[in-house]
Amino acid sequence: MPEPVDPQADQPPPADDHAFLGHPRGLATLSGLEVWERFSFLGMQAILVLYFADTVANGGLGMDPGTAASVSAAYGTMVYLVSVAGGWLADRILGSYRAVLWGGILIACGHYAMAVPTTAMTWAGLGLISAGTGLLKPNVASMVGKLYRTADERRDAGFALYYMAINIGAFAGPLVTAWLGENKGWHWGFSAAALGMTAGLVQYVLGRRHLAGRKHSAEFPLTPDAMRRAVRTIAGGLLGLAALCGLLAAAGWLTMDRFVDVLTLTSVIAPVVYFTVMFRSPQVSAEERGRLRPYAVLFLASVAFNFILFQAYSTMMLLASTNARTSLLGFDFPAGWYASALGAFEVALAPVVAAVWVRMGRRQPQTSNKIAFGVILGGLSFLLMVIPTSGHATDTYRMAAWWIVGSYLLLGLGDVLLQTSGMSATSKLAPKAFSSQTMALWFLSLALANGIQAQVVKFYGEVSNPVYFGVNGAIAVAVGLAVLALAPWLRRTMHPVH
Repeated sequence: MPEPVDPQADQPPPADDHAFLGHPRGLATLSGLEVWERFSFLGMQAILVLYFADTVANGGLGMDPGTAASVSAAYGTMVYLVSVAGGWLADRILGSYRAVLWGGILIACGHYAMAVPTTAMTWAGLGLISAGTGLLKPNVASMVGKLYRTADERRDAGFALYYMAINIGAFAGPLVTAWLGENKGWHWGFSAAALGMTAGLVQYVLGRRHLAGRKHSAEFPLTPDAMRRAVRTIAGGLLGLAALCGLLAAAGWLTMDRFVDVLTLTSVIAPVVYFTVMFRSPQVSAEERGRLRPYAVLFLASVAFNFILFQAYSTMMLLASTNARTSLLGFDFPAGWYASALGAFEVALAPVVAAVWVRMGRRQPQTSNKIAFGVILGGLSFLLMVIPTSGHATDTYRMAAWWIVGSYLLLGLGDVLLQTSGMSATSKLAPKAFSSQTMALWFLSLALANGIQAQVVKFYGEVSNPVYFGVNGAIAVAVGLAVLALAPWLRRTMHPVH
């Protein structure tokens, strides 16, 4: 049955639509979806590594800490690798609205699967969430952009509200899931994540009429023949991959460690291939190729920072659960609540940083320096942990809560500096022929950060905590300082990007 004709489906709302805090009403729908998506995703992330590492008797999977952190990082790698394909599927086959809708449905089904207390359902749920997030995440942001006309001065402020919604979800999710997980059982926490995603989907469907890009067809659809071939190829490839994995697992070759290694290798190869294609493409001009070189430096800086950031939900959670006090002014709280501090700091700091940049005007630091400062702050957040983890004869010590909170303060400020500047630089430096794949470039840096993390965190628990946090933090600081040292060259080669 053909879709009813809606001539306004691809058009931004009327310029006088100020229904949501001075912005189009559709922004409330998309921001509401992201609040619940982040609530579910990061709420689950806050307890996932603790569930992996908990004893079987307590309802966990009984992994050693390093393995638990490695598997958690591998899951993140898979999410961001799939996200690269999510943008293409929306552009060519599904359309943005359907990609986000089906992505949300897969995420909700994945969380419901994880609510079932069996190991098989846990792995099935993580697979569904990875696929769903890969469809949803890259396409919600593009739908936000479609709410505004090119010359609409509200665009940047609209994205600021949208990212604040993300951080509200990041703050609220761990509060609920961690309390349920540690007091009622891990699968109760996963259930809360499922209900959160369901709530987000309901309000997304109800608010569809306020969205630009809401039609069911793709914006740049394949021809019917090409569409059929693509669908057959994708379906056949997925079935073939599932069969191959099943055979290798049955033969005893595809162990968890090898699966993690394959994901890490893929996360390394993918950006190398992507940059090679861009550098060699005849559609990329010499001027654009020149701007790709500084972007490669910023790409690596993003990898260094996000390698630290993603450990807020793995090694830092493990450290908080075993060696940090979980009481404040006589009130006991779950270790997973520490993860909420990161979201809280980002909600509070984002408008402050934005106001500072506005006040500084043309005197504000160049983009590469903002990114460098973010990487340095990420490294310092780990170096800070050397102090409370040093000088103990046994591993039974408990550090004050403020050490973890202070680390997350540095990390949150670094994230605010880097993520907004990094996304802006990506959109401006990407070659015109690859502009529609800007999000893919950014997600590849996140996938690579997780892929590297999946290998490095295996040393957590094998070396002393001061060594682990000190070495990783020092490397991140060194990367940030290197980017600062390259500032004159970056300023010249990034021109006209400030």
